Amino acid sequence: MDKPMSYLQKHPSITRDRVAKFLADGQWKDVNIHASLYEARASGSPAIELEMWSAPGQDRPTFEHAVKQEFAPIQVGHMFGPSWSTHWVRMKVQIPAEMEGKHVRLLFDPSCEALVWSDRGEPLQGITGDGGDNYHVDYTVTKKAKRDEHVRVLYLEVGCNGMFGNGGGLIGPPQEDRKFRLSTADLVVYNDNAWALYYDMEILAAMAKNLQDSPRGWQALVAANDIINEFSVGDQKSIKSALNISAKFFAAQGGQGNHQVYAIGNCHIDTAWLWPYDETKRKIARSWSTQLDYMERYPEYRFAASQAQQFEWLRTLYPSLFKRIQEKAKTGQFIPIGGTWVEMDCNIPSGESLARQFLLGQRFYKQHFGQTCDVFWLPDTFGYSSQLPQIVRLAGAKYFFTQKLSWNNINKFPHTTFQWAGLDGSSVLTHMAPANTYTAQVTVSDLINSVKQHKDVAYSNESLYLYGNGDGGGGPLEAMIERLDRIKDVDGLPRIKHAHPNEFYEHVEKTARDLVTWKGELYFELHRGTYTSQARTKQYNRQAELLLRDVEMLSVVAQSVAHGFAYPAAELDRVWKLVCLNQFHDVIPGSSIEMVYRDSDKIYEDVVNSGKALMESAMTSLFSHVAAESVSKATGVLFVNTTAWPRSDVVAVPGLQGPGVQQIRERDNAALVVAATVPGCGMSVADVTNGSADIEAVPVTAFKDSKGNVVLENIFVTAKISPRGHLVSLWDRREERELVPKGCAANVFRLHDDVPLFWDAWDIEIYNQEKYTELEGTNVRIVDEGPLLASVFVEVAISENSVLRQWISLGATTPRLDFDCSVDWHENRKCLKVAFAWDIHSDVATYETQFGIVQRPTHRNTTWDMAKFEVCGHKFADLSEHGYGVALLNDCKYGFSTLGNVMSMSLLRAPKAPDANCDMGHHSFRYAIYPHKGAFGEASVVREAYQFNVPLVQLPVDATSSADFSIMPFFTLSGDSSVVLDTVKAAEDNSSQVVVRMYEAYGGHARVKLSTKLRVTRAQLTNILEEHVEDAKLVVLGSKRSVDLAFKPFEVKTVKFQVKA
Repeated sequence: MDKPMSYLQKHPSITRDRVAKFLADGQWKDVNIHASLYEARASGSPAIELEMWSAPGQDRPTFEHAVKQEFAPIQVGHMFGPSWSTHWVRMKVQIPAEMEGKHVRLLFDPSCEALVWSDRGEPLQGITGDGGDNYHVDYTVTKKAKRDEHVRVLYLEVGCNGMFGNGGGLIGPPQEDRKFRLSTADLVVYNDNAWALYYDMEILAAMAKNLQDSPRGWQALVAANDIINEFSVGDQKSIKSALNISAKFFAAQGGQGNHQVYAIGNCHIDTAWLWPYDETKRKIARSWSTQLDYMERYPEYRFAASQAQQFEWLRTLYPSLFKRIQEKAKTGQFIPIGGTWVEMDCNIPSGESLARQFLLGQRFYKQHFGQTCDVFWLPDTFGYSSQLPQIVRLAGAKYFFTQKLSWNNINKFPHTTFQWAGLDGSSVLTHMAPANTYTAQVTVSDLINSVKQHKDVAYSNESLYLYGNGDGGGGPLEAMIERLDRIKDVDGLPRIKHAHPNEFYEHVEKTARDLVTWKGELYFELHRGTYTSQARTKQYNRQAELLLRDVEMLSVVAQSVAHGFAYPAAELDRVWKLVCLNQFHDVIPGSSIEMVYRDSDKIYEDVVNSGKALMESAMTSLFSHVAAESVSKATGVLFVNTTAWPRSDVVAVPGLQGPGVQQIRERDNAALVVAATVPGCGMSVADVTNGSADIEAVPVTAFKDSKGNVVLENIFVTAKISPRGHLVSLWDRREERELVPKGCAANVFRLHDDVPLFWDAWDIEIYNQEKYTELEGTNVRIVDEGPLLASVFVEVAISENSVLRQWISLGATTPRLDFDCSVDWHENRKCLKVAFAWDIHSDVATYETQFGIVQRPTHRNTTWDMAKFEVCGHKFADLSEHGYGVALLNDCKYGFSTLGNVMSMSLLRAPKAPDANCDMGHHSFRYAIYPHKGAFGEASVVREAYQFNVPLVQLPVDATSSADFSIMPFFTLSGDSSVVLDTVKAAEDNSSQVVVRMYEAYGGHARVKLSTKLRVTRAQLTNILEEHVEDAKLVVLGSKRSVDLAFKPFEVKTVKFQVKA
C-alpha cells in the first residue's frame, strides 16, 4: 500500500503545532523526542550518596574551610535555605557497571546556583537550577567510564539565590527566607543521536515558524514533519534515518552575498545588582569555568568577558581558574575585552573617573594578558557621555559596542554601524547589535532580526551577535553552541560564525562605505530616574572623587618638598579601584538591592577615611612646623587652594577663636573667616589676632522689608525670600537687572507623583511632570546678619512623614546665593524637585558633562527634544541669553530639567524596587544660584562650580610663625581661562614622574602656559594610559619650568613631567 500523502500545505499551522509538541517537555514527553534523550539513568545509593554542611549566616567560606567541617547525610528533596546562605554538598559517585564505556554526566538541580569542585579544590563548572532559559544542571563526570570505576568525590557549593537573586518577580526586593529544593541528583548517559535530532528539530521548527511565506520555510516544515513520521520511541535506526532527513535540509547553503553575522559568546555579569558583590565573585567562577569546559569540547568556540575587576577577583580567589583563562586567552578562545575596571555608568562619574576606569582596566589587561583592548565594551549602561569617544581614543581603544539604546521608549535610534564623534571631534567606530540584545539564545528569529533591524545594512552587510545567558552570569549553553553549528551557513538564513569582536570591526573598517557620523551624546531615552535614585551613593561618589583629587595633588607637592614623604601610590591605587567599583552601572545609578548599598556605603567610608588620612599626612608633612597645637590655640588659618586660579571665600572654621573673628555662624557655632585671594595651587594665611584678615570683605546684611520678605544683600546682589520660603526677587545690583519674572518665584519645592511603568528605581516618566504639589515654607527667620554671612532659615513640611529644613545664605565676597538643605525623607514613589523661574530667554540650557559641557533644548518641538525632559548634569546647569545668565550649582545632584525659562533639579526619589527602602532617612545637600554677566561662554561658571564643590583646605596655624612661610604655588596655569587644571598625580610606573591633566571646558581653541616649580628635566604629552605621544618643549626660567600648550575645543591633554630627585 502506498504511503499516505501529506496535505500539510493546506494546514500548516496544525503541522507547526505538531512539531512544537514533538519538542515540548510536557504532556507528550513519553512519546516524543524527550523519551529518547537518555540511554541510562541512575540515582540514589550506591550511584550517588549526598552529605551536607551549612555555613553559618550569610558566610561564603572557602573550599579549604568547608571540607574540614562535619557533613550530615541528605537526600533528593532536601530544602536549602534561607536566602543568601551557603551549603556545601559532598557527593560520592559510583558509576554503575552498565554505563561502562559511556560518557557519563551528573544532573544536579538544587533549584538555585552552585559550583562543582573537585576533591582537590579545583573549581570545575557552574550549575544553574530551577528551569527556564538559564537552566544548566549537567556536569561531565567522565567522557568514558571504565569497567571498575572507583568512587569519585565531588563537592558542590550551593548558593541560595537564583540567577537573578531572590526577589519576587524580576525587580522585587529580595525575599529573605526563600527555600530551594534539591530536585535532581542523577547520573545519566545521553543518547547523542537523539540530542542531535533534538537540536536539528529546534532549527527546523524555528525556520518553519519565522519563514512561513518563503520556500525555505515550507521546506523546513516538510522536513520536520517527515522526521516526526520517521521517528519511533526507542528505535535507534529511526533516529538515524531522521538525522539523514535533517542533514539533507542543512546541506543547502546560502549565497556569498548573504548577511554575515559574527557570533561571540558572553555572559554579561552585573558586578552587583539583584545580588551583592560577594555573590558576584562566585558567579564569575561558576560562569567562566563552564565556558572553559565548552572551549575544550568546541575548539571553534569564542567567549568574551569584560571588567578587569572581575578578573582581579578571580585571580585572587580562584587562582587556578585564572591561570586556565590566561592559557585560553593565548589561544584566542577566551577574550578579555572592554578596557575598563568595571562596565561603569557613564552619566554620574566625573571625567577623571572615566579616565581612571580605562587606566586601571587597560593596565590590568596589559599586565596579565599581554595586551590592551581595542573595543570599549558597554552593552548595558544607561546613556553615553559625549566625551567618551575622546576618552576611548586616549585610552588606546578605537571601537565601541553597545545595544542599550534599543530600549528607547520614545524615539528609535536611527543607526546600527556608524562613526560616533564626541565633543572634540574624536570618533570611534560604533556598532549596536541589531538583534537588540546581549543575551541572545542563538535562535532563528534573532538571526533574521540581525538583518531586518540593521539600520545601516546598505553600508555594512555584517553585524555582531552576542549570545549567552547574562546579567546574572551563566553564559552560552551547550544547546546554543550546537544550534549555531547547524545554522552557520544554511540557505534561508544569514551566515554566522564564531569570531573575535576585533575581526568584525576590522572587517567593517576595510569594507564598509559611507558610514554616517553621529555627533554628541548618545542620550538614553529611558532610566532617567537613575540620575537621582540612591542619593547618598551619588553624594559619596562626588565626595570621593574630589577628595582624591586633592590628596593626589598635595601628595605630589609633599613628595617634592617634604623630606621623607613618599607618595602613597599603593593606597591611592586601592581606593581608586574601590571608587571605580562603585561606579558600576547598577550601583551608582541606584538600581540595586538594599544589601548592595550597605556594602557600597562601607566601601565609601573606607575610601573617605583613607582619603582624609592621606590628606592629613600630606598636610602634616608640608605644614607641621607652622601648625597650631589645637584649633582653640590657633592665631591664624592656613588655606590651600587646589584649584588653578586665585579665589576669595568666606570659610567656616569650627572651634576657631580670637579677636579677629568677626562672626560666628549661628547654625553650628563655626567661626567665619575670609580667605582673601588665595593663589591658584597655592596658599595663604588669615591672621585672626585682629580684624585685618577681613579687610577685603564689604559687609553683607539681612533684614525684613515692609512686605515681610527677608532681604539678603551684599555689594553684588539683593535677594528677597518670601514668608513662604520662595525666592521672589534676585536683583543684580551691578547690572541693575531683576532675574525673577514678576509673579513668579525661584527655590520652589515641588513634590511629584513618581510612578513609572515598570522600572521603579530606574525611571522617571514624562507624565511625572504633570502631577505635583507646590510646597510652602514656614518659620522663615533670619539666623545670620553679617558682616561676613547673612542667612535665613526656612522649614518646609513635605508631608506628614517628611520635612525639609533649609538655610539660604549670602556671603560678603560673592554674588552666589547658597542653599543648604537637611531633609528627613519618608515617602512612597514621590520625587522632590526644586524649581527656578528666570527672566532669561534661550532655546538651550547648558549642563556640565565629563571634561566639558552639553547643550540641550529648553523646548519640546520634536519627539527628540521632548525625550530629554529629564537630563543628566554634573556640578552645574546654566540658562543664558546674550549678555546674561544664571547657573544652578550643586554638590551632589545630577538630574535636571529646563522647560522654557524654568529650571528644575531633582533632589530625592522614593522607589520601592529593587530596594524597598531606597533613600529613606536623612539627607543633607547643597545647591546655589550664581548670576553672571555675559552668556555662559563669557562667564566663570565652570570655576564657580569647582569652588562650590572643592573647598579650600584649611589648617589652624600659628600666624606669627607662618607669616613669611610660602612653598606654593607649585603649578600655575596662565593664558585662556577656559582651560581647567583637573588632576595632578604621580605617574603609575614611576612616582618621580608627575602627571598633569587639563581640559578645555567651553568649546573653543585656547592657549595656555603650564608652569611648575618642580625640578623638571623633561616634559612629554601622553595619553590617558600615560604612554608617550610626543615630547613637549620645556622652557626653564629661573626656578620655573613651563610648557606652552594649544588646546582644541573640549580637548583633554595629559602632560607628564620627569622630576629630578
